[in-house]
Amino acid sequence: MRGGPGRTRYSQSERTANVLTVTSPSSAPAPRQPNTALFTDQYELTMLQAALHSGAAHRRSVFEAFARRLPDGRRYGVTAGTGRLLEALASFRFGDDQLGYLSDKSIVDDRTLDWLAGFSFTGDIFGYAEGEAYFPNSPILIVESTFAEACILETLVLSVLNHDSAIASAASRMTSAAAGRPCIEMGSRRTHEESAVAASRAAIIGGFASTSNLEAGRRYGVPTVGTAAHSFTLLHDTERQAFEAQVQALGRGTSLLVDTYDVEQGVRTAVEVAGPELGAVRLDSGDLVTQARWVRELLDDLGNTNTRIVVTSDLDEFAIGLLASAPVDAYGVGTSLVTGSGAPTAGMVYKLVSREDNNGDFVSVAKAAKNKASVGGRKYALRRLDENGKATAEVVGISASPSDDGNDRPLLQQLVKGGEVLPGWTGPEGVQRAALRHSESVAELPESVHRLQRGEPAIPTEYEEILP
Repeated sequence: MRGGPGRTRYSQSERTANVLTVTSPSSAPAPRQPNTALFTDQYELTMLQAALHSGAAHRRSVFEAFARRLPDGRRYGVTAGTGRLLEALASFRFGDDQLGYLSDKSIVDDRTLDWLAGFSFTGDIFGYAEGEAYFPNSPILIVESTFAEACILETLVLSVLNHDSAIASAASRMTSAAAGRPCIEMGSRRTHEESAVAASRAAIIGGFASTSNLEAGRRYGVPTVGTAAHSFTLLHDTERQAFEAQVQALGRGTSLLVDTYDVEQGVRTAVEVAGPELGAVRLDSGDLVTQARWVRELLDDLGNTNTRIVVTSDLDEFAIGLLASAPVDAYGVGTSLVTGSGAPTAGMVYKLVSREDNNGDFVSVAKAAKNKASVGGRKYALRRLDENGKATAEVVGISASPSDDGNDRPLLQQLVKGGEVLPGWTGPEGVQRAALRHSESVAELPESVHRLQRGEPAIPTEYEEILP
């Protein structure tokens, strides 16, 4: 609700609860996953076969997932998908169906099939907590195991982290532009059905208040919302009949879509049907800034000072920013969000950075190709903070933790130990934890992160090599 004389300010949760019909989050456990072993590229398994033949497959190795750069003009990224990845890891097993397919298609030899039949991940995984901001070359995920075990996880790691981090990063920019007004994720019809669930989850991590996707609500306990589309109004002989039916079914606190025909008449009819208890009107077309202003005035003149205005219609962070001066109470975002708002992938890569040599000693390794060089060595990371708790740099130590000046915050958390996923990172609990981490992480970044104009990363990434 807008602030002002005679008007009540509502908290974000209060606004959201009154904008649309809300289904409360469940306390469901971490969802069961389908078998994920073949969610991979063939070359992962052919590399495994060759490494088994060379004898190097069982060398202890360290792989790292990172982004060489942020999407053009972005000032920060948001880590997301970690919880989904850990859930998928639990079902990354080669059963009869998977092994039969690999055998029938002669993709790998019998020796490799035998190894895969007994596979379960036994290593350690460290990473940025889900929801954490990241920057170029941040060591977002570190996998420590044998080459064989880490190698075959590459595609799964990147497909999950690249998609979800792109969505969460876009969501973060949108919620920043919304400046406290709640954002509702409603993009399920604009992407693949499983991507829709992942996008809903990532949006919540990036600061969205709710989603329209019921499967995301079931799996991850996030709030779901929804009322009616234009087809519901068109189904009835008159707009009034449609509004009366919706109010009778969902209560006066529902949100009525008022732009199927004439917006002014739609608002007047909505108020006549629901009275001053009408929860919200939704605008889905036209000049939303101008329209929201005169709709607000009309609602107030009709005595509905507590009825809120929800806007939808192909919004992105830039459109939300332009609506900042308008009396809008919530934003519904679809297509732009689930496609990363111009950056559909986070551009992360997964590289071997350290391995055992023939003597059993770890040696740093790195790709040297032009424009695709990587930095070798196992990484450790912290966020350098000034005396006011504001971030000034991402400091990455090579081979050992970087020096801490007393205010710095370590970034890497252990996620998997000896093949066992540690508690707190998956399911509904993991999403809640990630959303809180996002809020706290962005709060410590420089104010420049809230600018929508193109710019350099908000803080630099600095390397500190620890020599033996």
